[in-house]
Amino acid sequence: MEIITGVERRRRWSLEEKLRIVAETEQPGSGIAEIARRYEISRGLLWNWRSEVRRGVLRPELPPSFLPVQTISEPVTGSSMKHVASSSAIGADPAASGGTIEITLPDGTSVKVGPDVGLVALRRVMSVLRR
Repeated sequence: MEIITGVERRRRWSLEEKLRIVAETEQPGSGIAEIARRYEISRGLLWNWRSEVRRGVLRPELPPSFLPVQTISEPVTGSSMKHVASSSAIGADPAASGGTIEITLPDGTSVKVGPDVGLVALRRVMSVLRR
């Protein structure tokens, strides 16, 4: 009989540890049960991690990187000038008030973003294009 006297705690596995353990399951001749026993985790948890890796939910975080940026000035028309002047009068950022941002990725893919596009939508699009 085993008596547990302390508070049982869950272990926290870092992303790197999870990916390393899942990578071990992909090696020829490795068994899920053996690896689960070695790390003292359930086979079900290991299967969940493997599934998350395959679906792209569990993946290594890419280090931040800088990309070259080129600014292109567009000719200012009379109507644009009024728009900038009126938005700056109420405290808005004149640079972001009516312009379009064009993002060109290294593979040639180009995305044009207007001022009406939200940050959440832009992040979703960029995360799909990064794959």
